[in-house]
Amino acid sequence: MTNPILKTLSPLALLLASCGSSISAQDPAVVEPDAAGSAGASFAITDIATFNEPWAMTFLPGTDLALITEKKGALKLWREGASSVVDVRGVPQVAYAGQGGFGDVVAAPDYAKTGLVYLSWVEAGDGDTRGAVVARAKLNPGETPSIEGLTIIWRQFPKVTGRGHYSHRIAFSPDGKYLFVTSGDRQKFAPAQDLSVNLGKVLRLMPDGKPAPGNPFADKDGVSPQIWSYGHRNLLGIAFSPDGRLWDIEHGPAGGDEINLVQPAKNYGWPLVSDGDHYDGKPIPRNVTRPDLAKPAISWNPVIAPGNMIFYTGGAFPEWQGQGLIAGLASGGIVRVGIEGDAIRELERIDLGNRIREIEQAPDGTIYVLEDGEGAKLRHITPKR
Repeated sequence: MTNPILKTLSPLALLLASCGSSISAQDPAVVEPDAAGSAGASFAITDIATFNEPWAMTFLPGTDLALITEKKGALKLWREGASSVVDVRGVPQVAYAGQGGFGDVVAAPDYAKTGLVYLSWVEAGDGDTRGAVVARAKLNPGETPSIEGLTIIWRQFPKVTGRGHYSHRIAFSPDGKYLFVTSGDRQKFAPAQDLSVNLGKVLRLMPDGKPAPGNPFADKDGVSPQIWSYGHRNLLGIAFSPDGRLWDIEHGPAGGDEINLVQPAKNYGWPLVSDGDHYDGKPIPRNVTRPDLAKPAISWNPVIAPGNMIFYTGGAFPEWQGQGLIAGLASGGIVRVGIEGDAIRELERIDLGNRIREIEQAPDGTIYVLEDGEGAKLRHITPKR
């Protein structure tokens, strides 16, 4: 793999004044990138609001509204240009610990007609077990916003002990017919290769949560009919590229973060192979040693620790059209990648001076990112005029 082109913004140029309230917007602070910065310093960054451990964000089609989840269990409604964010009522109780809590949020493809949104979170089970769930509900975005008719449509099974690798990212197919859910291996390794459970898998469902007809293992006894692909570890991003292909981005162990071109019935190798090793130093056979398994489109060592990934389709940054934009935790910014056939090539790193949990494209083609952790800023990236 060729060396990535690394272009960064000056970290000093991105230091800001104190963050505001955890649930209300602060006065916007515009930060101009250094002249030697990324993309010819062609954008400005405005800090909009602060949140406590935000995890996901989605814009609601046909509106200027966005929903933002906070890991401890809050759902926030924010209007572009507004001076505050509002708590949404009717949210579920979440099992908050480790990597668990409130997760993803997406609007239904027919949101303009139905008002439905999809949410994921972690729920407690018997004993000390936990597992992720996906639910849908109708959003009432009025003066006192709420969600109504919250119904769980999917659960990880089995629930197991531990506090990590839930994944629980959600994406609809471009035609809106299918709901894809990522289900992590829950740090248990073996379930990723076990077709009788839905851990360590990408799942293809109908919008009501039922297994989609035509799934590759639907006619096999003892196999979960939900499964689309398997052998995955901790999938924190899933997105369709403009050509309609599905990609995921996964955390590796000590090394080996990867993007995969997700195809039906393919085995992506975890924990049999990886381009990283176990945290205790024990080696894992590399992907190249198993030609029978699907290979990553790209892998990173050292890791970038992805938060999520989108494919850019807007007009605000025409030079990014069709490229992947990755929220980087360990890499502290945005990692920009290009598709080359079935492979991915890193093009650029944009240093934002902090861990980035979420990246989203606004309806006008500008970009919003959410930092990770307490007092995390919502930051707006716009072309420099």
